[in-house]
Amino acid sequence: MHILRPIKSTDFDALRQIAEESGHGFTSLPVNDDMLREKINRSEQSFIKQISTPQDEGYLFVLEDSETGNIMGTTAIEAAVGMTVPLYHYHQGKTVHHSPTLGVYNTVDILSMCNDYTGASEICTLFLREPYRKGLAGRFLSRSRFTFMADHSDRFSNTVIAEMRGVSDENGHSPFWQWLQEHFFSIEFPQADHLVGLGEKVFISELMPKYPIYANLLSEKAQAVIGNVHEKTKPALRLLEKEGFEHRGYVDLFDAGPTVEARLHNIQTVQDSSVAKVNICEPTGTGSLAISNQKLNDFRATFTEEALYHPQNNTLDLHPNVASALNVTSGDSVRIFKL
Repeated sequence: MHILRPIKSTDFDALRQIAEESGHGFTSLPVNDDMLREKINRSEQSFIKQISTPQDEGYLFVLEDSETGNIMGTTAIEAAVGMTVPLYHYHQGKTVHHSPTLGVYNTVDILSMCNDYTGASEICTLFLREPYRKGLAGRFLSRSRFTFMADHSDRFSNTVIAEMRGVSDENGHSPFWQWLQEHFFSIEFPQADHLVGLGEKVFISELMPKYPIYANLLSEKAQAVIGNVHEKTKPALRLLEKEGFEHRGYVDLFDAGPTVEARLHNIQTVQDSSVAKVNICEPTGTGSLAISNQKLNDFRATFTEEALYHPQNNTLDLHPNVASALNVTSGDSVRIFKL
């Protein structure tokens, strides 16, 4: 079985390997041992923290192969971004240059730096290792975090965002950043990317242009990538769009990748999921069901065909092996959705 669970300190080696495999532009997992250990520790503290409103918690999960113990991938949720370190975006807008006297009317695209998503919850750090990118694992990894948020909604904002990786080449060079570097910075994109991953964002407010940027002044290559995603990020974006996430003109400062958003209660997985009582037996399933145990620090989720949902009485027949993996017994409540 594939089991999604909170990360723990013994997963450090696996998390470091994922950080190395994720490559340039994956700022939420820097290849830095101290930072990765801090992320694990922060996550462990977040899961046991007693709160009533979202603050600065970060929940980091790993997907484990229960047969081999191998860590297949990871995903995370930031409870409220921008509360301690500012979160910057460019917002795409327009300005009009109009002269009735000369008969001139020009509409120009502009990029304005902002902090509009301060306090929003962010889904991030979604990465499935290459050997496991088949079947339903990726879809399960993406969608199961929404069931966790639904069951613990007091820990999250109703606005949920996802920052998608923008266009860059195999060496990590971004056409958008190259224009910024030429005019405002003197460091390469991978270095800026690395600094952001380390949480060192002071240089943004120090060096970024304070006024809106006219998009038509950028190079053609830079203009072409605004709001577009990295080739490897397209499947993740498609999954989020199916969930109801939309791009509303916010892009990353460095690679101009889009940030998409949705309301938590409007996310498709949240709307399609059901809460059911467990009945442990040996059912004949009718398709893959994703199941989470609704717990916090002991959160577990998996997907299986060894389960049968009865909507008429809101019960779920569940095989003993699956129940054991989820740490549930007969009569416990679980949240389910069809994969």
